[in-house]
Amino acid sequence: MMTAKPRILITRRWPQAVERVLAERFDTVLNEEDRPLDRSALADALRNFDAVLPTVSDRLPADVFTGGGLRTRILGNFGVGYNHIDAGAAKEAGIVVTNTPGVLTDCTADLAVSLLLAAARRTGEGERQVRAGAWEGWRPTHMIGTKVTGKTLGIIGFGRIGKAMAKRCHFGFDMDIVFYNRSRVAPEEAARFGARQLDTVEDVLKAADFVSLHCPGGGENRHLINAARLAAMKPGAYLINTARGDVVDEEALIEALEKGVIRGAGLDVYEAEPDVPTRLRALENVVLLPHLGSATEETRTAMGMKVVDNITAFFAGLEPPDRVT
Repeated sequence: MMTAKPRILITRRWPQAVERVLAERFDTVLNEEDRPLDRSALADALRNFDAVLPTVSDRLPADVFTGGGLRTRILGNFGVGYNHIDAGAAKEAGIVVTNTPGVLTDCTADLAVSLLLAAARRTGEGERQVRAGAWEGWRPTHMIGTKVTGKTLGIIGFGRIGKAMAKRCHFGFDMDIVFYNRSRVAPEEAARFGARQLDTVEDVLKAADFVSLHCPGGGENRHLINAARLAAMKPGAYLINTARGDVVDEEALIEALEKGVIRGAGLDVYEAEPDVPTRLRALENVVLLPHLGSATEETRTAMGMKVVDNITAFFAGLEPPDRVT
């Protein structure tokens, strides 16, 4: 007697190559409209599918795992960050959570460099001026930015992406790299990336001309960068965030940008995505991107295939390679 294929829900549209593989292996249901599912829809999914494959746009707080009747046995998260899932509540409900580490390292670091350069050289402002037909021609004082080469980069979180960022900026732009990491990094490992570890976040903020965030979101990292820490940065410094929106107190950042506490910022993530505050959108000294860190064909496909590997292993009775709970 043939065993029925596990029934799975993909909460958003994924690269077609990945959807095809999932459809071959599982009884797969797609979110054809490709719109974020609300709490009610996600709660229903946990009771009607053997696996749910969420993304950062799906909020799974503790209360969606309550009330009993859960059918889902695994959440195959599409992304390395999973602070949108209450992983503790999922574990308590007997649900495995997996993520997709490693495969998005290079593209996210590439985008962080893009934001750093764009903020420093005011490229967003410049493009808007050209498109609006407002450019009056070259002049010596027009749209003066900040030199990047030879400056100091401070990195918060020295994991895979933090190290990739350090490598690009040290060897590509001759930048001095300092970083903060919760655990100690062997000096010889840090030296591979031209970096040295400092004892506190504040030490990094005070030393850096550019600060790039590469730490997990949620928990104790919520509002890690607050008003006091923004004030600890150099007045001419820039903040780059490709990590998670809640790592930065967005209101405090807006105040700092409006008042010139720091010179500028480059953001790919926001506290209440896709909502971006009007005051933030009105500022010229911030570059704003719509969460594009891993948005290349190669990386998004690789992320999807990581999820395929995780849930395939799980339903085969094996340990998922990227299990987080």
